[in-house]
Amino acid sequence: MAEINVTPFVDVMLVLLIIFMVAAPLMTVGVPVELPKTAANALPGEHEEPLAVTITAEGVVMIQTTEVPRDELINRLRAIATEREGDRVFLRADGAVPYEQVVQVMGALNRAGFSNIGLVTDTGGPALNATGN
Repeated sequence: MAEINVTPFVDVMLVLLIIFMVAAPLMTVGVPVELPKTAANALPGEHEEPLAVTITAEGVVMIQTTEVPRDELINRLRAIATEREGDRVFLRADGAVPYEQVVQVMGALNRAGFSNIGLVTDTGGPALNATGN
């Protein structure tokens, strides 16, 4: 019999597919925050990994998963801005964080050279009109 048995190959591929499907959602930024919900649509993706700045419920500011003191935030962001080709940054803030703190971090992002700031929210929140559209 000179045929190739592909059944073991298919089995291995299916197992790998399942592993990658389970592991892919875990590769996002790992700082847990309770994002506010809105009715806005998601932003289109881009080829460069987005820079994520997070403000936790306790008011701690993090760049990706690294905690950054507020007085060093602008200097670190400027250093990051020189290494990146795009100026897009995603700002994730816990819903319990006061608006003043969010605006202060947005100002720091702008001073550091990031003018394309996207606010990250969860979908499925309330809409402003009565029909929910």
